[in-house]
Amino acid sequence: MDQSERDKHVHLRDPIIMRSGPSLPAKKALDRTLGIIMGGGAGKRLFPLTKDRSKPAVPLGGKYRLVDIPISNCLNSGVRGIFILTQFNSASLHQHINGTYKFDIFSSDSFVELLAAQQTPTGAGWYQGTADAVRQNLRYFLEKPCDYFLILSGDQLYHMDFRELMAGHIESKADLTIATLPVERKDAEGFGIMHTNAQRKITRFVEKPRDSKVLESLRIPPALLTELGLPADAERYQASMGIYLFNRDILTRCLDNDFDDFGKHVIPKAIRDHEIHAHIFQDYWEDIGTIRAFFEANLDLAEIKPSFSFYRTDAPVFSRPRFLPASKVNSASIRRAVVSDGCIITDASLDRCVVGIRSVIESGAVLKNVVMMGADFYETPSTLPPNIPPIGIGRNTTIQDAIVDKNARIGERVVISPNGKPSEMDAENYFIRDGVVIIPKNAVVPDGTWI
Repeated sequence: MDQSERDKHVHLRDPIIMRSGPSLPAKKALDRTLGIIMGGGAGKRLFPLTKDRSKPAVPLGGKYRLVDIPISNCLNSGVRGIFILTQFNSASLHQHINGTYKFDIFSSDSFVELLAAQQTPTGAGWYQGTADAVRQNLRYFLEKPCDYFLILSGDQLYHMDFRELMAGHIESKADLTIATLPVERKDAEGFGIMHTNAQRKITRFVEKPRDSKVLESLRIPPALLTELGLPADAERYQASMGIYLFNRDILTRCLDNDFDDFGKHVIPKAIRDHEIHAHIFQDYWEDIGTIRAFFEANLDLAEIKPSFSFYRTDAPVFSRPRFLPASKVNSASIRRAVVSDGCIITDASLDRCVVGIRSVIESGAVLKNVVMMGADFYETPSTLPPNIPPIGIGRNTTIQDAIVDKNARIGERVVISPNGKPSEMDAENYFIRDGVVIIPKNAVVPDGTWI
């Protein structure tokens, strides 16, 4: 869907504010729904951001974490029991969840908890895939008095009201509902593509189709395109978003095997055996699976009209509460920037930047197209280690097209840019991925360095 078409449908049908309000059955059903967020694998495509943290714990938008997005969508929709499945570099994710999502002792049905891969009498291995991760923890899920299981990814950026998803699930009497996104032909090869009839019942699923004849057979039917407000001859395909709403007994049946993955194994068989329907989503959605996707999604937040907004009063994004002072700007040129809490910016120039919490940017610094994640603490002269720059960006430093991870120490008169370098590169104190320079967490870049 191009930008003009997306804008048209955002105004016609906002996914959070339903025209007639969510149905009472959907609200009650979501009270009996358990949210399950997949923590993902090792996150190799997001390296080095995942060198010391799991994918869901990667900072986003200056003050959030990726995992805050699906959790907030759940809480805003009335899903208040949430498990997060994780196994790689989970320490920072545990710290974030434990410091953020606390409910009082009288809210026994409200919780956000982590389930890490563990050795048990029935198994001692890592999660082999999304389905295997859910299967290994199924006994914990079945202990909850839930009728539905909502399975989500921990590394996607989107607003979705799951009350709409549930309303469609109930109305269609589906065993399983899968959220899908209409995509153009050039994007279809990168997704699992669903084919439905005009009633949105899923009849076929093909993982990343490449054959032109197969793609042609998977196009959204003209009647359904018209219902979605698209031209009847539009070349659109329903891409799986990796969001699944299962009836309780159906999930148990679908996992009574040794299948590892939902998309590759469970869903194709379920389509043959059960009533599977699509919930077609027509708004912004981004899979934060690569450095380039992460970089562009963050920088888009600095645009005048970003594709994803953290400023919606009807769908707030929750994160860890911090008692930080307001940011202080001592003369600066700032154009299209998001500046988080507790920053100190002195006589610097920022253009299309996201500046994370506690960031310090000194005089003469020039930043363009930069995602700066900030710092975990403030330094004082007495705590500054000897012979290295302080945390932040030093004087007269120029940075372009880069991600600066947390607690990085970048000295004075440093130049950082991917220009003239390969799109993929590893060095002692920096990496280049997808044409973006990444200064890793806790890195030290001495005065006068050229990168």
